[in-house]
Amino acid sequence: MAEGARVEDLFARYGTQFPELARFRASVVASVNQEYAQWKAPLAGGDEVAFLPPVSGGAHTEASIADDIFALTNEPIDAAPLVAHVKGPADGAVVVFEGIVRNNSRGRATLHLVYEAYEAMALKRMREIGARVREQFAVDRIAIVHRLGRLEIGEISVLIAVSAPHRGVAFDACRFAIDTLKRSVPIWKKEYFADGALWVEGQRPDTDNAQSFSGSGESTS
Repeated sequence: MAEGARVEDLFARYGTQFPELARFRASVVASVNQEYAQWKAPLAGGDEVAFLPPVSGGAHTEASIADDIFALTNEPIDAAPLVAHVKGPADGAVVVFEGIVRNNSRGRATLHLVYEAYEAMALKRMREIGARVREQFAVDRIAIVHRLGRLEIGEISVLIAVSAPHRGVAFDACRFAIDTLKRSVPIWKKEYFADGALWVEGQRPDTDNAQSFSGSGESTS
């Protein structure tokens, strides 16, 4: 790319090779060096750029902050050891959210799901969510684990466990974490039915406030 090129210029360059990309322009968001970016953001040599669809709500990949756990895994999620990990002697409550694969979606019978992620950025965003939880709530420990690959009906797709001295704080922090994850972490879900499959379009991240995780919203798994 020429000096002074912007994110939108790179997208347009790919658009000349793949004209069908133009129809996705309104729903795609961009990231530069694993941070959400505006279309007019300037580019520099060595930048890592990704064009991402709206987030949906191999080996085990994990990153930890202190005693917190943030992980993506292709293996079934076992809640018991994660709950045991976040418990501490000063805690009065542990609140756990388990997102479960259900057998239906929008009136159609679901056979199974497949999750994919932009893994490096997803883990970075999960760590940032953990940091925001600690800024806003008096919690002890946090665990956020999301499954990737094929999931069968009844399996856990995402688990969030939060421990705190008081239950109200634990409930609020857990709700904040799952709501923020669903609208900001680059993980995508494909639903399989007897007559076909489709990628689920979730919420488009707010690139005008790329660092903001405030607020809450309804989410589904």
